Amino acid sequence: MGMNVGSSSSSDAEVMVDINTTPLIDVMLVLLIMLIITIPIQLHAVNLNLPVGTPPPSDVKPEVVKIDVDARSIVHWQGVPVANGAELEQKMKDVAALATQPEVHLRPDRHARYEVVAGILAATKRVGLSKIGVIGSEQFIE
Repeated sequence: MGMNVGSSSSSDAEVMVDINTTPLIDVMLVLLIMLIITIPIQLHAVNLNLPVGTPPPSDVKPEVVKIDVDARSIVHWQGVPVANGAELEQKMKDVAALATQPEVHLRPDRHARYEVVAGILAATKRVGLSKIGVIGSEQFIE
């Protein structure tokens, strides 16, 4: 009785059908590293060219035009009530035509209608006034 050392039985002769994924994973990792290295770094920033140094002192003080809107939504130009929007816009055009544009200070009352104040802001944009500020906005903070 001898042993069958070199022969294989039918149960040992199974074929391996699994794929070897180790080389595939290695290739994918190399491609991933190459992709990460070659993608440029994107910055989410806004680049501004700001002036350097101190600005020269200005001896000329700009004229200030005061536009007030009272609680009843009546518009006042330099303290004088304005009859309608056309008269207000004409005064704005006259001021916008000056060599040095004045600063426009808009001071609305907290009970004034929004459409009146928004109309004044739209008119300043339409006639070309660029120096406008809303004064007294601390009254809107509750």
